[in-house]
Amino acid sequence: MQEGMDLLRILWPLIVFQFLLFLWALIDLIRRRQVKHLPKWAWALIIILVNLFGPIIYLVFGRGEE
Repeated sequence: MQEGMDLLRILWPLIVFQFLLFLWALIDLIRRRQVKHLPKWAWALIIILVNLFGPIIYLVFGRGEE
């Protein structure tokens, strides 16, 4: 039981970071009129299904001009 709590204590900053990155990418996707390379629905799937790297991939490659 103590080992699980120690692991959670170590990982919680990464979990919070991942959740905030996920929210930022989804909100950005919703607000943008245009995105690059893929349709919005495909970017949404990437953000949701590809865990930590999906939002990063969208923010680097998918954001349109605004």
